[in-house]
Amino acid sequence: MLIPINYTIRSLLSRKLTTFLTVFGISLVVFVFAASLMLSYGIEKAMTDTGSENNVILTRKASQGELASQISRDALNEIANFPEIEKSKDGTPFFTMELYTLINLYKKATNSMGNVTIRGVAEKSFELRPQVKLIKGRKFSYGKNEIIVGSNIEERFKSCKIGSVIKFANTNWTIVGIFSTDGSGFDSEIWGDVNLFMTLFNRGTIYSSMTFKTNPKNFEIVKQKIAKDKRLNYIEPKIEKHFYKEQSEMMSSFISVLGTSITIIFSIGAVIGAIITMYSSIANRVVEIGTLRALGFKRRSILIAFLFECMLISFIGCFIGIFAASFLQVITISTTNFGTFSELAFSFELTLDVIKYSIIFSVIMGFIGGVFPAVRASFLSIINALRMDV
Repeated sequence: MLIPINYTIRSLLSRKLTTFLTVFGISLVVFVFAASLMLSYGIEKAMTDTGSENNVILTRKASQGELASQISRDALNEIANFPEIEKSKDGTPFFTMELYTLINLYKKATNSMGNVTIRGVAEKSFELRPQVKLIKGRKFSYGKNEIIVGSNIEERFKSCKIGSVIKFANTNWTIVGIFSTDGSGFDSEIWGDVNLFMTLFNRGTIYSSMTFKTNPKNFEIVKQKIAKDKRLNYIEPKIEKHFYKEQSEMMSSFISVLGTSITIIFSIGAVIGAIITMYSSIANRVVEIGTLRALGFKRRSILIAFLFECMLISFIGCFIGIFAASFLQVITISTTNFGTFSELAFSFELTLDVIKYSIIFSVIMGFIGGVFPAVRASFLSIINALRMDV
């Protein structure tokens, strides 16, 4: 025979202060745990949203990204003739060669220097990335010292408003537009004419990367062609979405490890708090437990009742923690991406996985915090309990 659930609920309500403190402790731990996961997922989302499954990006092998990548124009022109590359509206191959480099600008908040990505693009760069939308001003004119900046750059760096002039590559550049991609990594970049950039950065005919559109089914064909050609086998093709996801892995892993370490420390305190609460509950309810045993309730019922009590506290704390963490989604964080060494802005991202892992984590905490006191309560002697001789 099981003890009624309302008995457990009444016992919690009768100890409001200790119950509140335990719930608060667990909710705080879950909040930290969920926040670290949300940060990790936020970084990953910002980078994966940067790419597309239908685009392939080419960089130099072992370059670890576009910044250190160098590919000759002749090699890229050779690949541009591959029949697997889709044709654009004008009947020409749907590709773009781009320059990727970094400059330093002053941040608004700290007045310190931060690395900002400069991307030299061509007309088809915009066609390949339809998520890029101008939200202010206009697109830059090719052949002129004009640039457009991502929405995160406008928000976080000085002199990055429309009409402002910034200097890099010994040249003054006028900002004529602000673009947004709804939170992807492109929002933390500055775009301009690739041909001007190539000249002013003294790159000659060496580009950073090439991106083209193709059917995902043709990716392996393109990959094999490049690998078999001795003139091209120093080039590494990747699905654009996967490429940018890899760029976030180092930073995402660091935040996950750091968040987990902090959470473990906090969780030890929360579990100890739950154990103390449950042992205190047992000490104050010895006669009750003895009476329940005398009425015929088995040890198993006592065990389940006390374990359920601690699990219920844990669940309440879990959902309060997740609810509090959900408000972090309005916050945008800007920091240096370890993979690209450039400024990256991202938001906390609450996903079903975050909720699932937070619940699992709280269940484990609740079980560890309740199982030992519950076992002790279930093994109390009926006679000793009624005499309060424990």
